[in-house]
Order: sequence, then C-alpha cells, then structure tokens
Amino acid sequence: MTARMLHRSLAVAALCAASTVFAVRSNAAAPMPKDTPVYAPDSFMKGHSYAEWQAAWWQWILAIPVEDSPFNPDAAFDVATGQKGDVWFLSALFGTNERTCTIPKGKNLFLPIANGEWSDLEGFPTEADQRAQANAATDQVVVDSLFCTIDGNSVADLGTFRHDTAQFTFTAPTPWIFGAVGGTGHAVDDGYYVMLKKLSPGTHTLHYGATFDFGGGNTAFIDMTYHLTQE
Repeated sequence: MTARMLHRSLAVAALCAASTVFAVRSNAAAPMPKDTPVYAPDSFMKGHSYAEWQAAWWQWILAIPVEDSPFNPDAAFDVATGQKGDVWFLSALFGTNERTCTIPKGKNLFLPIANGEWSDLEGFPTEADQRAQANAATDQVVVDSLFCTIDGNSVADLGTFRHDTAQFTFTAPTPWIFGAVGGTGHAVDDGYYVMLKKLSPGTHTLHYGATFDFGGGNTAFIDMTYHLTQE
C-alpha cells in the first residue's frame, strides 16, 4: 500500500472555497442525549451540514505547503496553521500518535475519524470517478473499530457519522502533499467525521481512531490522542 493510499484513508479549509457543497450521504441516527460531546450527524453547525464541513476540512489541509502539513510526520505541528473562523480543524496520522495544542476561546473543533478523498489532480477526472474512489476507500474502514472519546466520554453510533460530499473545489500549492504539481482541483470526500461541542476552559483529552482493512491481510490503523488546552 502506497503512502498516497495511506494519506487518502486518513481520519483528518476554512470556508474559503469557490464552490458550494451539499450533502450526498446522510446517516441520521436517533436523537442523541444532551450530554453527548459531539453534534448529531444530521446537525447543521454554523449553518453548514457535516458534508459541507468535510469539504471545508479538505480545502484547509490541501492548501497547506508540504513542509507544514499535518499529514507530514516530519513537520513541526502548529494547530493554528491555515485556521480561520469559529471552527478549527484537527487531523491524524496513521499509527499511534499524540499531539499537544492550545485552542483559542470560542472555537469548535471538527475532525475526521477516518476518511478518503480523490481528485482530478490525482488522475480521476470526473466527479463519478472521484466518488467511486472515495467511497471505495472509506468502505475499507472497519465500522466496529471506530472510536472517539472526549475526557473519557465515548461517542456512540459512530457508524452513523459517515457522509460524502458533492464535488468541491480546492487549491493546492506546488508541490502539494499528494503530488509534484498543485493547482486548482476538484474532489469528492467520503468519511466519518465529528464536530465537537465547545469545550470548557481547561485541559481535555481527545482520543480517536479506526482500523482499515485493505484485504489480503493488509491493514492499517489510526490511534490519535490530542492533549488540548481550551482557553
């Protein structure tokens, strides 16, 4: 399995895209208890659906130069890189990893547990091609392996948090994290994401991840921990 495939399956822009996106897949669950630490999968947060935030997440991360990218394990991690607005994004790496960061007052956090994105800059020219690849990548997530806890409180029914996006536009630098030449691209994403409710001031632990089964005994996993200080 290539590094490109690993990155595409990672559980991980500010709303600056030129295109408007709409939810294509929505798996609504029963009403969630009020004490659940994330918004329900059919919620609209800050006026946008989960699928719309997913597109924004990719627009954010794909715009970051390779040397600073959260996908780059050799980069010095700075949670503020590229962040804008009232919602900040988190990402993950394959394997077991920990990051420590401070979140400014008033920010919600949005992150993928596991996801897959494909674009025309990667050789898939049509929306149908991109969607087929994104769906196939996320189909490799072992649903029963999904987990997410905030300060030890588990998010239930994570299998209902899967959505895919309409095709969206993004801008990538040259080089970018998935290729030698960037530019304006068009992509589709499919994945499991959560939007955290605002954290109380102080320290918090966010722990999440999943296992991917690529067949033939070829697997990979994400086990990500964030040590957060909420201002």
